[in-house]
Amino acid sequence: MTGALDGLLIADFGRVLAGPYATMLLADLGAEVVKIERPGSGDDTRQWGPPFDADGVATYFQAVNRNKRSLALDLRDESDRAQAAALVSRADVVVENLLPGGMDRLGLGYDDVRATNPGVVYCSVTGFGRDSSLPGYDLVVQAVGGLMSMTGPRPGEPTRAGVAVVDVITGLHAAVGILAALRHRDRTGEGQRVEVDLMSCLLSSLVNQSSGYLLAGAVPQAMGNRHPSLVPYEVFQARDKPIVIACGNDRQFRSLAEVLGQPDLADDERYATNPQRVAHREELVPVVNDLLAAADAQDWYERMSAVGVPAGPVNDLAEAFAYAEGVGLSPIVECAGVRQVANPIGLSATPATYRSAPPALGG
Repeated sequence: MTGALDGLLIADFGRVLAGPYATMLLADLGAEVVKIERPGSGDDTRQWGPPFDADGVATYFQAVNRNKRSLALDLRDESDRAQAAALVSRADVVVENLLPGGMDRLGLGYDDVRATNPGVVYCSVTGFGRDSSLPGYDLVVQAVGGLMSMTGPRPGEPTRAGVAVVDVITGLHAAVGILAALRHRDRTGEGQRVEVDLMSCLLSSLVNQSSGYLLAGAVPQAMGNRHPSLVPYEVFQARDKPIVIACGNDRQFRSLAEVLGQPDLADDERYATNPQRVAHREELVPVVNDLLAAADAQDWYERMSAVGVPAGPVNDLAEAFAYAEGVGLSPIVECAGVRQVANPIGLSATPATYRSAPPALGG
């Protein structure tokens, strides 16, 4: 089957997560990706475990490196560096996330590559932009970028997200930037430099929170699982386990009140509109919580879903995959015998393909 990016060659100098995630997405869509790794040890994530799979491979590495070929090169060695230079001279795309200036010192920077390959799309992923030598670690960026200050049970208890979300967001932005640059090249024949950094991607991805600060001077604080602008929109406790309810408008709240057997709640002047519910959050939330104690989370989920109230039990990851399959999704694929999370992009004519498992070092 022909992929949307068939015929595209990507030289991938990315390591750990942001760069490799971007190149895996593009590989799924048909691009040929050659992953450059250190001889002997390879990408750091090959050793990031446990957990390890049955063959002793770190599952972290397995997560973002399918559909790639591994080429082990010591970029400090002149002969190996010449091989890398030959690869980038014919590549359509180069992706790198060395510290700023690292590729330049190796003679593989953007200016070096475009001198022999003017159509190249050259994507650099950094922590804080090309003028900063600070390393880009997701945890650090979550801290200095404000995300941890608004995540956690309460102010004064900053909490990291349960996955390296800034790296993932940055990888997505990198993929978008690369595709935009390729579209420009299709029209003009001109390559260009694409730059993304973790800090900028995080600030952009804070969306309403960033906008609230810029336009109204509002500095958000940790609110646990609550939403600053919507009520009820948080975690509640059903009889057996937690359940999330996410009412986005007054109609949904009225339906919720009816499901809970208390339709008069929607007519109470304290709760009739969302701004009023936000103002009276501390009065309303305990009422809802007490009513939910009458039944199990799954029962409430089914009853709320039937009338259009967004809700769902708080699942662990095993339950989450089962839930996805239960609603008709196909979240798991077999890639050369390795179970993987499916690429979430659906294309009717050129869907993602799963051609090869994450490679052995140098394979």
